[in-house]
Amino acid sequence: MKLVAATVKNFRSVEDSEQFTLDEIACLVGKNEAGKSAILQALAGVNPHPAAPFEYNKERDYPRRHLTKYDERHEGGAAPVAITEWSVSDEAKALITDEFGEDAVMEGTLTITSGYGGKSIWTMPINREAAVEHILTSSNLSASELAQARAAVAKSTKNDQAKALREIEGASEKLAALAAKLDSFSGDVLARVRSLWEPLIPRFMYFSNYDRMAGEVQIEQLQDRNQMTQLRSDERRSLELFQDFLSFAGTSVSEIIAAKTYETFNARLKAASNTVTDEIFEYWTQNPFLSVEVTVGSAKPGDPPPLNSGTIARARVYNSIHRVDVPFSERSAGFVWFFSFLVKFAQVKDDEVPVILLLDEPGLTLHGKAQADLLRFFREKLAPHHQLIYSTHSPFMVDPERLTSARIVEDAAYLARGNKFETQGTKVRDDVLGKDPDTVFPLQGALGYEITQTLFVGKHTLLVEGPSDVLYLQALSAALKRKGRTGLDPRWTMCPTGGIGNIKPFVSLFKGSEMNIAVLADYASGQKKLIESLRSSTILETGSVVTLNEATGKAEADVEDLLDPDLFVDLVNATYSLTGDNRLTAETLDVAHPSERLVQKAEAYFRTLPDTIPTYDHYSPSEWLLIHPNILDESAGCEATLAKAEPLFTRLNGLLKV
Repeated sequence: MKLVAATVKNFRSVEDSEQFTLDEIACLVGKNEAGKSAILQALAGVNPHPAAPFEYNKERDYPRRHLTKYDERHEGGAAPVAITEWSVSDEAKALITDEFGEDAVMEGTLTITSGYGGKSIWTMPINREAAVEHILTSSNLSASELAQARAAVAKSTKNDQAKALREIEGASEKLAALAAKLDSFSGDVLARVRSLWEPLIPRFMYFSNYDRMAGEVQIEQLQDRNQMTQLRSDERRSLELFQDFLSFAGTSVSEIIAAKTYETFNARLKAASNTVTDEIFEYWTQNPFLSVEVTVGSAKPGDPPPLNSGTIARARVYNSIHRVDVPFSERSAGFVWFFSFLVKFAQVKDDEVPVILLLDEPGLTLHGKAQADLLRFFREKLAPHHQLIYSTHSPFMVDPERLTSARIVEDAAYLARGNKFETQGTKVRDDVLGKDPDTVFPLQGALGYEITQTLFVGKHTLLVEGPSDVLYLQALSAALKRKGRTGLDPRWTMCPTGGIGNIKPFVSLFKGSEMNIAVLADYASGQKKLIESLRSSTILETGSVVTLNEATGKAEADVEDLLDPDLFVDLVNATYSLTGDNRLTAETLDVAHPSERLVQKAEAYFRTLPDTIPTYDHYSPSEWLLIHPNILDESAGCEATLAKAEPLFTRLNGLLKV
């Protein structure tokens, strides 16, 4: 099961977040006090992991300004907190079809509404009537028994079906067995479906920026549950993280204490130290000269309690450059958090049922480069196995390669009558076009950091998908201008965005900067929804999204489809030095692939060539064309190519603003 959307209501600063969608990784971006933590904690209560228990509390969590009207606002029931939507996995569908037949599962998502009081409501994409009919027809009933069963079930409510079957006058043993089977479903097939699906729902694990592992603990205190329960919650979590740390290192308090010889004792500690060091420093590149060492020894009477008695376990960090070791707790706050998180994650990474990780301001105290390490850890270690939802207000914690995974969190306030501010509570937005510039600042910072390392944008910016688009358009424009015809106006600055999915976030972030933005995009079957979404949005002016299929007259097109096939094959042959039997012709290109797109045809043709020929790529031919512009004057198909390019440039130039 995968979480695909959520809505949070009636929780702290959130009255109704409105629905927001979720991917493998979702980044909640917002100012301090916007309500990011409230969103994460509300989700934490849906199905909490035992390692991070969480329970809704009406007095603590319900919005205070409405608490006295709770019963009036939610007459006859508990207030909902989190409404989560889940895509139904193939495994989950198979469990139902095996028991209730193919027609029992409908298209749609599973919706779970969790709220105060600990109960949840499931709305499942199940055809209840089809499921019941499957039970009846698969119970080896005679025709008369089947008719009796259908009549009884039709007259009953969903929870009284078993009772209705037992009340059939002269009910046979088969009907009695059928009634017993329905009884085993707690009275209804939907209850049975829920019991089959509940183990498949991922559990939520909330981890705060303030959860830090203790660097030294008294072993006896760890073993004494009474002492542990008397501690403050943050102290208890800190000590429990040390226990998790030992487990992460492949040992435990009891195993260390049970060692009978020094060699056994020392071997366990060294193994634990090596395991931890190898794991953490794969993703901690700030200082590769550190190692973690675990020691256990008798307390010293001069240490502060409770470390002045009993047996003390310590984690220390050794620096091989300075040849000094210091207590774990004295390392940087960023290092301590990163280490603590890895320890906590180790407790759930091998769970059979996936875990949804809820990270509140992760890496807040990390250096920008260390935050990049953390994002890499998210992509490489977490996302392939577990969904991740995290909050941030740091530009370096927004992945510029996944801008579309960002969700804007705002405390929606407005000026009401009497110049008083009223609030609608925390809102979560799927698009990155926030009303508050402070809210989207981390996104601007993340994208701006990437842009400043590649190229600058101008007042008039033409967004294209990749660098090859820029080179092709420059070459075609120059060829037209050499002939005294219309090329691309020099006021346009072409900017590659890295793909159609990045165009909308780019436009959203720079919409308020007085930039004139137009879009020239490829048009393929997998991109049609994205294009239509871009055109229907209000972030671009009408007509400013131009697709290459319009310029080429094809149903689908890339920038290469501006080229006549004869010119395209000459360009490809020249780029890759194709001669003899390997030489590409317009005829061999045409039959290489049924697609209209020249790129797909070329890719298919190159797959038939010897391994000594390089793989076809978008960029190489465009680069060759820019270096050898004369091919546009000499090759067959040049005029047909320029005849397609010139109207395109004329249209784009018409989008310029004075």
